[in-house]
Amino acid sequence: MLKMIMLSLSLLFLCSFDLFWYISIWGLSISSLFCILNIFMNQFSFSMYSEYISIDIMSILLVFLSLWISLMMLMASQFSVKVNNNYSFSFCIVVLVLNLILVNTFCVSSTIMFYFLFEASLIPTLMIILGWGYQPERLQAGMYMMIYTIAASLPLLFCLLLGGNSMFNSYNVFMVFLMLKYNGFLFFQYTWLLFTLIVLLAFLVKLPMFFVHLWLPKAHVEAPVAGSMMLAAVLLKLGGYGIIRMYQYYSIKLVDLFLLIVFLSLWGGFLTSIICFYQVDFKSLIAYSSIGHMALMLLGIFSNTSWGWSGAMLMMISHGFCSSALFSLANLTYEKSFTRSLFISKGLLIVIPFLSLWWFLFCVINMAAPPSLNLVGELMIYPAVIFSSKYYIFPLLGMSFLAAVYNMYLYSGINHGGGPKFIKSFSGFKDLNILMLFLHWIPVNFLVMKSELIIMWL
Repeated sequence: MLKMIMLSLSLLFLCSFDLFWYISIWGLSISSLFCILNIFMNQFSFSMYSEYISIDIMSILLVFLSLWISLMMLMASQFSVKVNNNYSFSFCIVVLVLNLILVNTFCVSSTIMFYFLFEASLIPTLMIILGWGYQPERLQAGMYMMIYTIAASLPLLFCLLLGGNSMFNSYNVFMVFLMLKYNGFLFFQYTWLLFTLIVLLAFLVKLPMFFVHLWLPKAHVEAPVAGSMMLAAVLLKLGGYGIIRMYQYYSIKLVDLFLLIVFLSLWGGFLTSIICFYQVDFKSLIAYSSIGHMALMLLGIFSNTSWGWSGAMLMMISHGFCSSALFSLANLTYEKSFTRSLFISKGLLIVIPFLSLWWFLFCVINMAAPPSLNLVGELMIYPAVIFSSKYYIFPLLGMSFLAAVYNMYLYSGINHGGGPKFIKSFSGFKDLNILMLFLHWIPVNFLVMKSELIIMWL
């Protein structure tokens, strides 16, 4: 299956120049179909193809998410890039290269290769932001993203070189620190903790965790719709994927110092939910809601339980589809009203009621309404976190309540009120946009039927 996906993506580069955009859409569709058939028809188990390639249910789900969202990116950019002839061939090349990098990142077993591909994914993303972004401020947003991620990732490279090359056999340095820790050497205790925090720091920035999140709203606001969809749906999941893999392969244990990270993510998610109410740009509001959801996912991972990990994985997949759809809806609304202000773009329900329906569907999914994967993920994360400490229940309840409120605020702010006089006509809403939103809605609701696969995997 993996060979078929790689072959499908590689053959796209041999297509003719004029048909490259449409052949890319079909190639990504076929590759996504291979993944979803493998998920629904097989009881997937861990398999190792070689020393460098290994996949399990988490890898195949994230590969499917990457391919599916890339397909949605091309569909969302059909009119702004292809029809307007805005360097469509270059855009396709960048998206396909990013896909090849992400597929390899989620399937590789060597930590050095994982680090290389993890960092290489930033280059196509930066090219999308700088090449097809909205305003001159995109240069500053790209600089923020590169400085944050590279500064946090360089210490990780040192740790990986010191710890070994294979994710499955690299216990050298870390087992030494563990032995010294249990023998009572205080200096080596703190050295082991420092190394573990350095390993996790690069992924915490990529999530991003509260306090290292400032690059994300800037990148989202300045990125084109395709850049925002890929950032929210896939690249943020690299952080969660990396933390889970490092937990597995380095036998990282939850120690007292990690309680600080749990505390920051817990209250950070609560604070970002409050920050959403201060936003007047609905694209910025969706970006801050992503930080809150990733904080909840991080809590599930740090609960160190199988339920917490399964809930975190389900949260990653569901948030990927939901946030991508919300950013594409934000772009469609911007194309009609020519503004991203919640105070100006009102009354969409009067002018384009069908678009308001999709805003409603994805806002309720974002607040974890049934039958979405978001609800299943939160139902698994909440008990795992509360059983760790009963004091976590109050900020968790606050996060859940505020998530419902700011999604209602987002929906009512855009769709209710008097219709603006400057909005573009209804005739500009194409069937391709409806298909793209429908293809976002289908997986996040119907993958619930296979959510037991993730629970069985853990």
